[in-house]
Amino acid sequence: PKEDFPDLMDQEGAPTECVDIIISEWMGYFLLRESMLDSLIRARDKFMKKETGLMFPSHTTMYFAPISDEEERRISVSEYTNAMGEWSEFVESTKSTYGVNMATLQSEYDREQKEYYLLSSRWAELSPECVLSHAAIVKDFDMATCTVEDSRGIGVAIDDDGANFHFDVMGKDSTPKGQDKGWETDGPISGFAGWFTADFKSRTDEVGRDAAPKLDNPTLLNTGPDNGYTHWGQQVFHFLSSVPVIKGEITSLDGTLEMTRSRDNARLYNCRIRLNSTRKKIVEGEGEKVFMKGAMIENVYQIP
Repeated sequence: PKEDFPDLMDQEGAPTECVDIIISEWMGYFLLRESMLDSLIRARDKFMKKETGLMFPSHTTMYFAPISDEEERRISVSEYTNAMGEWSEFVESTKSTYGVNMATLQSEYDREQKEYYLLSSRWAELSPECVLSHAAIVKDFDMATCTVEDSRGIGVAIDDDGANFHFDVMGKDSTPKGQDKGWETDGPISGFAGWFTADFKSRTDEVGRDAAPKLDNPTLLNTGPDNGYTHWGQQVFHFLSSVPVIKGEITSLDGTLEMTRSRDNARLYNCRIRLNSTRKKIVEGEGEKVFMKGAMIENVYQIP
């Protein structure tokens, strides 16, 4: 970060393009939280040798997948319900004791409690069984070439509408014959989880691919549910209501993910998730039959 080099980053006449390797542990929850990538990119552009310099991590990738995490989702809903119950008691008590009607603040209080209990992502250490489909890549970074604009999020640029995703969650006995039944589940779908991987490998960009030193033993940091505990864990975005998974049917989830910096704190991010769900079935000899298409659901989650 810039604060680690209070003079070098802005000093006139400081040496430039003189560094062979930059190593930095800048990654936050769901990769981007804490917004430390900006300073790293500026240091890279000023100090790293353009053709032969190496960045570690060298590449990072953000993943997103539907999950079943119903116990934790219900705890969050219960905490929200309890908070609103206590508020109702407070309103009645204040009115009967002091003659003051606090109900005028109800909508604002409700909004605050929803944001805190229901629309804030949660750190989790999920088991692999919680993941209900192959994860989708929502953004990847080549650390030798990514820009400050890239670090600002997903769906930030004018021509960027966010990351599209499609997931098929397979109910029991819904997989067509001859295909792997390993993803079949009783559900329900409780929400989504996000995590990242960080590669330590040779450069792949056009400028450094041939000129930079090669790594003989590349390695990978994986913060996903299939890799056990890490400091970063996974960020979980629970639905307000779970989506049931019906035996013999496929529940499809289609939507977009946007991730933008909070206006109140540039180190934090908000995630906007737009989602449509469809229930369908693969009928032998007839193909795909759609039973139900749900309405668009849109929620904005804070990553605190």
